[in-house]
Amino acid sequence: MTMRRWVAAWIIWVLIPYPALAGEADVIHVEVTREGPRTFRFDVTVSHSDTGWKHYADGWEVVAPDGSVLGKRVLYHPHVDERPFTRSLSGVKIPEGLTAIRIRAHDSIHGYGGRETVATVP
Repeated sequence: MTMRRWVAAWIIWVLIPYPALAGEADVIHVEVTREGPRTFRFDVTVSHSDTGWKHYADGWEVVAPDGSVLGKRVLYHPHVDERPFTRSLSGVKIPEGLTAIRIRAHDSIHGYGGRETVATVP
């Protein structure tokens, strides 16, 4: 490979936004457990091809039908070697009358936009 081609290949490799190749974070499974009166624990499994600190699934939310956020689980580090992964959030208050809620995941590049899951409130 000539020096010119090597330099061109290196520039392309450096400039391509590899973190964007990981795609969006998808919620693939949710378990809801009653902890007390209108209080619940959520065990949420997220699928995302974390590439490292530049692009990783950094949280998920429990969302009411009106769009209000009922609970949020922040993920503080990438899960490069754990795919998919499950994390929990306890103490989520669900208002009386809600029988289904939506769970959505967030990643550090795309934000929200991956597959969401609707869960039944037991």
